[in-house]
Amino acid sequence: MRGGNTFHGKAFWTALACLALAAAVLSLFCGRYGLAPLSVVKAVLGLAEKNMDANIVLSVRLPRIILTLLVGAGLAISGAAFQGVFQNPLVSPDVLSVSSGAAFGAVLGIMLDFSEPVHIAFALVMGCVSVFLTYSGARVHRRVTVLSLVLSGIIMSALFNALISLMKYVADTETQLPAITYWLLGSFAATTYRHVMIVVLPVLLGMAVLLAMGHKINVLSLGDEEAASLGIDPYWTRIGIIVAATLVTAACITVTGIIGWVGLVIPHMARLLVGPDHSRLLPASVLLGAIFMTLMDLLSRTLLATEIPVGVLTALIGAPFFMFLFHRQAGMGS
Repeated sequence: MRGGNTFHGKAFWTALACLALAAAVLSLFCGRYGLAPLSVVKAVLGLAEKNMDANIVLSVRLPRIILTLLVGAGLAISGAAFQGVFQNPLVSPDVLSVSSGAAFGAVLGIMLDFSEPVHIAFALVMGCVSVFLTYSGARVHRRVTVLSLVLSGIIMSALFNALISLMKYVADTETQLPAITYWLLGSFAATTYRHVMIVVLPVLLGMAVLLAMGHKINVLSLGDEEAASLGIDPYWTRIGIIVAATLVTAACITVTGIIGWVGLVIPHMARLLVGPDHSRLLPASVLLGAIFMTLMDLLSRTLLATEIPVGVLTALIGAPFFMFLFHRQAGMGS
């Protein structure tokens, strides 16, 4: 233990990795369609006696679990990176309007009756475009400050949310409106390996960049002048981190819809466990995010007879838990 409330060492990281694996295995064995544990094992090994068992395990549950691990890890590390860059623990991945921009792209694709791959592409493109617009709007006298960037993000989020509301108002109530509403709630339902392939490259690439930037995020917290004196260009370093975190967030949102609170709550949990050092905070956020999202998805499909959108569960659990963390940290600081 370090600093009275943080952990370090191989045992801690091994335990977190094992918990992530255990959550994935538990999710593989559990579901609304009852399968004996031996049937699941046989399906994974390619020895399933029934084609139905193999199809459920390999084509339904397995890609869904892989996606929950990737999305949970991606949203969590993006949130931790944004909080470090902006030096604000209340910042989340949608601070630069990436969530609302991606949502607008997906809703636009649904409104135009495009196929799923097309509206996924719309969401990814608009998520990146929204960040570009946010950054452009934040330029004041050829400078971009953290405050102007956050304010510009709030403005762009409000604009995209207004456009989404307008499209919901004019959408066909029989087909388009239900599809839009369900997508905005966030869900892993109907996940296939195609969704995994869409997410895996940008998420892993973005996470690799962010993990490599852990030390530089620590230096940025000392101030731009101190960072420059240590040989780090604060402007381009901050841009690189924002681009990587945006890529990860946009890729996740395009296939799942809006899943809130993960990028806000998980970094706080990680900070309580490993402290503020981003070289440990970022990997801890990856593992905790993967665990949290996998368990939330498991609850979403087993808690009731009908599946609950996972975005609803993360909000129901994340909001009060964040309040608990907030009061705990405030009490420790007083």
